[in-house]
Parts: sequence; C-alpha cells; structure tokens
Amino acid sequence: MAKRKILHIDMDAFYASVEQRDNPALKGRPVIVGSKHKRGVVATASYEARKYGVFSSMPCEIARRKCVGAVFVEPRFEVYKEVSAQIRKIFFEYTDLVEPWALDEAYLDVTENKKGEASATVLAKEILERIEKETQLTASAGVSVNKFLAKVASGLKKPNGVVVIPPHQVQEFIDKLPIEYFHGIGKVTTGKMHALGIKNGADLKAKDKAFLVQQFGKAGVFFYEVAHGQDDRPVVPDRERKSLSVEMTFEQDISDREVLIEKIIALSERLETRMEKTGLWGKQIILKVKFSDFEQITRAKKLVSNVETKDHIQRFAVELLDQLKEPYEVRLLGIGLGDLNRGEDQGQMGIF
Repeated sequence: MAKRKILHIDMDAFYASVEQRDNPALKGRPVIVGSKHKRGVVATASYEARKYGVFSSMPCEIARRKCVGAVFVEPRFEVYKEVSAQIRKIFFEYTDLVEPWALDEAYLDVTENKKGEASATVLAKEILERIEKETQLTASAGVSVNKFLAKVASGLKKPNGVVVIPPHQVQEFIDKLPIEYFHGIGKVTTGKMHALGIKNGADLKAKDKAFLVQQFGKAGVFFYEVAHGQDDRPVVPDRERKSLSVEMTFEQDISDREVLIEKIIALSERLETRMEKTGLWGKQIILKVKFSDFEQITRAKKLVSNVETKDHIQRFAVELLDQLKEPYEVRLLGIGLGDLNRGEDQGQMGIF
C-alpha cells in the first residue's frame, strides 16, 4: 500500500498576528489576545509575549504578571473567521481532502492532488508562500505519512517553518522524540509517563499494549500505535464534531464545593474561547467528573437553545455539579457542549 502524504498547516500565533497586521503600532510588541476581565483567559499571544512564558489558556491575570508591558487586545473572532475562509480557499486549490481542526489549523491529504505534484514538501512550501502573499501572515507546516506525525512536525520549527518526516525516517524520529512533544500527551500524562520511566518514543515503544491500556485506558492503544509509527486516521473533509470540551486534572483531589465552582468558572472561560475559535455552539451542557478512586461519571442537561456565553456554561455546569452526592473527592473535572451546530441561531460563521 502506497504511503500517504499528509500536511498539517498551522498558522503562527494566528489571532495576535492578525492584530499586528491590522495595527502596525503593535508590530514587534508583546501582544496578548484575551479578555480584560479579571477571570479572562489568553486566546493567543504573539511570539514577543511568549518569550515571557505567556501561552494560550493561561489566566490573563497571570499573563499580566509575566509580561508587564504586554498590550491586551479583545478578540475579533469575525475577522479571524474571514481570514480563515481566505486560507481555506487556498487549501482547496490543492486538494479536496481538507480537514479543519480549528480556525488556525487544518490537515490536508495531498497524496493525490490537483497540481499533479509528486512532492508533498514542494506543495507545503508553496502553500505557505501563498498564505503569506495573500494574507500577510505566516504559517508553519508538518509533512509526513500520517496525521500524528504531520501535527507534531508542524510545531517543531515555528514560526514560518517546514519540517518533513519522510517514510524511511519515521521510526528514528519517533524513538528520539521526547514524550512531552507527543500530540495528545499533556502535562499530567507526561508526569505519569516519566514516573513509569517513559521519557521518549523508544521508551514508549518498549511497553506492550496491555501495559499501556492498563495505565492509560483507551488512550493506551493510541499511544502504542503511534509509538510504532501507526496512525491510519483519514483526513476527513467537513469533519463533524460530536462534542466540544475542556477539562483539568488536579494535583490534589478537591472536595470543597466552592473550590470546584472556581474551577468551573475557569473551565467555562476556556470553553467559551473554544466556541469562538471553532465557530461551534451547542444545546447540551455536559459535566464530566473523575473521582479519587478513578470512577468517572458524566451528567448532561438538554437546552432549548444554544449556549451563548461563559456565564450560561457556568450556571448550567454548577446545576449539574449540585446533582452529585457529597462528600466527594474530585481528581478531574471537565465541561463540554453537545448537540453541536454552527451557530445559525447567533448568525455565526462556521469553521473553515
């Protein structure tokens, strides 16, 4: 079977770059796109701000302390969506197999492409040049044989970089890759991996599937496969999400209701940002709770209209929390939206 040629295109500090493009006074300055409210979170930060340790989803209060001279800009999602649509038009000139992941990133399958070009690397470079010429923005690209590797590669040489992982280098690349660079492995899982002696891809590959499933549940199967260079997920155009969610795992179990409500407020901020970023809305609120004994439950509430703001998310999530019987010790909390749509009720645009 012929190897696939997959691209992952990821815009560089997308929202902040748009703001710097549209306001020349912001060029070269640390720009943070995020709410000015006390409990706001960072949507994205320019590379000048990232040097101070400011990253997406960080509370704005912390970002202010880390980068004292930063310029805070309220998000303009309608503008970002317009730029995304412009970028999408470029993608479709090369292939119809375009799978959007968010406003600022997408997968492209260019195994068979409209240009008749055999080199995926040539296509990636041409697409980045087109994006910069037509939008005055830069992007980075990962090129490889599957989605996992393309996604990892696109983040390795930012901004405005192209990283290629050809078929004959796949296993060598994975073996040397630090575990924290694996897409899908966050800080908590990284800590657990390190505790198990798994520091890189070679260490992960050395573990059998049964062990990884025992330690990480269903995710263990995925970890086993990607450690062996396997990822058969296709690039699916017009991919329909069934849900949109955010969650956090706590270093210490939480039993205090008021503290859990504070966490719900923070999660609601993050989920609202994701709603805006993807252009997706929902008519169902989902609360996910994992207890200290690893028992996991979900509670859901069906609504008659779309959730519109973080305040709505927070209110309904607290209602679902109050359905739980005390005492409880919570190690993970998550909030999600179900029954998704593209925001027709609000007149919103969809994802590109």
